[in-house]
Amino acid sequence: MGKRKIPMRKDIVSGEMFPKKELVRIVKNKENEVSIDPTGKKQGRGAYIRLDVDAASTARDQKTFDSAFGIKIEPSFYDELYAYVDHQVARMELFGNGK
Repeated sequence: MGKRKIPMRKDIVSGEMFPKKELVRIVKNKENEVSIDPTGKKQGRGAYIRLDVDAASTARDQKTFDSAFGIKIEPSFYDELYAYVDHQVARMELFGNGK
């Protein structure tokens, strides 16, 4: 059996490419609502951020998704993103590959 291709996506904070499983998708829908998309299948414009607490902190400080989506995003979203990333990192440390 041949090797499977690993889907790669660009982290919006660092600009580096990472395997899709190491990132989380943030999506903006038609109503300009921004949300975390753990499934990666929600409708709308998506951007990826690495599952790293420092990356989430940098995104919050630089308001990365405000400029990526061209809208003003509430600070509470960045707090939610930080909490989500922190939780996922802790899960990966406990269980391995995030499962």
